[in-house]
Parts: sequence; C-alpha cells; structure tokens
Amino acid sequence: MTGTLQSQTFNHELGVALELAREAGAAILEFYQGPLQVEQKIGFDEREPVTQADRVANELIVEALRKEFPNDGILAEESVDTAHRLDKRRVWMIDPLDGTNGFIDGNGDFAVQIGLAQDGQCVLGIVYQPITGVLYHAVRGQGTWIRRPNLKPERAAVSDQKELSLMRLAASRSHRSSRMDKVVKAFRVKEEVRRGSVGIKVGLIIELQCDLYVHLSPRTKQWDTCAPEIILTEAGGRFTDLFGRPLRYNSPEVQNRNGIIASNGVAHDRIVNTLAPLLADFGRVPI
Repeated sequence: MTGTLQSQTFNHELGVALELAREAGAAILEFYQGPLQVEQKIGFDEREPVTQADRVANELIVEALRKEFPNDGILAEESVDTAHRLDKRRVWMIDPLDGTNGFIDGNGDFAVQIGLAQDGQCVLGIVYQPITGVLYHAVRGQGTWIRRPNLKPERAAVSDQKELSLMRLAASRSHRSSRMDKVVKAFRVKEEVRRGSVGIKVGLIIELQCDLYVHLSPRTKQWDTCAPEIILTEAGGRFTDLFGRPLRYNSPEVQNRNGIIASNGVAHDRIVNTLAPLLADFGRVPI
C-alpha cells in the first residue's frame, strides 16, 4: 500500500487545493474586520463558535472539490456528514477556518486546512494562514514546503532536539487544563509558544520554533489533523495519538478521542513513554 501511495504524484490535486486555500483565505479576510455573526454550534460533547466566514469558506472549497473530483468523498467541518464517504477510497478533509476563536478575537491565529486521505492515510495537506500569506503544503513522498509571499518555496525539516527538557512546546493559546500543567512539569519544559489552530502549532515545529505539541483533549477532529499530519511527517516529524498509535482517517468516528502528539520525531517514543503514567493517573485508556 505504501509503495502505491508514494508512486502517486497528486500534482493535479495539489494544484487545485492550493488555489482553493488561497481563495478561501481571501473570502475569510473579507469578514475579518467585522461585523461578525457568531453562533454557537452544538456538536459531540462541546459547544463551538462558528461565523459566516467559516460557512462561506466551507462552501467555496466543498463545491469546487465536488465539481473537480466527483468520485471523491468529503468530510468538512461545516457540512453535514453522511455515511456516503465511508464507501470512498479517497476523502477530502476540510477545516475551512481552523482557529475560529483566533479569528473572532482578531489575533491572526487561524488557517485554512485542506487534506486528502487515501485508504485511511493522509497523502496531501495544505495549511494556509491568510493574515501572513504563509502556506505549508506536503504530498506523500515529496517533502514539506513552506511558501511565503514574494519568496521562493523552502523545503521544511524538523529539529533534531532529543532532550525533552530542552524541547520547546507548542501550546494552546486559549485552552489550558491542570492536567496539561502536570504534563509540562513531567517533561520539564522550560519554553512554550502559545498559538491557536492545530495547523499553526504544527507549523511552529516545521519552522524550528518548537519541537513538540501535545493535545490531551479528545475534541480534535479528523479535519483538524489530516493536513497538519502529512505536513509534519513529510518534514521528518511524527504524529500519533497519546498512546503512540497512528491516526486513521475516514472512519465513522470523526473525533480523535485518544488525543494527539506531534513532535520532531527524534524522541517521540520517549514522549509517549513519559506520558503513559500520567494518562493512567488521568484515567485515560485507548478507545
């Protein structure tokens, strides 16, 4: 299976997704200065804000993908999910505005995320930050690339930091629990960078500003992690659940109920082992 995936270039898919990410980003910025219509949607076990920018970007991306790739499935945050995608070998994973809280707060921490999963594995991903114009993209077997306005694309590579106490932690800007404080203490982390959006925090790792990201909550969804995962792994990092197991895409359960760890990969197993007794204390078991 891996050889089959690596032999595919996905050039057309990448070209279409790059254009859509930028178009969606431009559409989002039209709402950035407000006024915003903020609603609270109730899904799974929590309430989440949603704005007209989320919905406009979602519709733009989904409609274009359906037209361009009619045989593919789609799982998008602001679209109704159906079992129809489960019969598809390829499924697009769309988060039209990852970091809605950052968008509402006006702090710039939000991104457009477009991922493609094939046979349950992420094979293509784009994370685009409309405010800065910085875009990360990756295709299985082709590396990760950073595109900045008016500069040549730069190939990304993660750090080689092995010592947990020297690792810089990408942390959530708005969500912090007492359990996460215990993790930080156990890892003896001295430096944190707090940002919103899964894609942006993974971006910190591939841009060598951080080495590690741990998300204890079971609330991230497949559209939150698909694009960031391939972007991190193609840069040499690793992306697993809290128990060190790979994530699987296009499953009936869209939540990543076992949380996530993203790292530079060098000490990933040690991170998992260090976290294990804490998870046991928290009563967390693999689902």
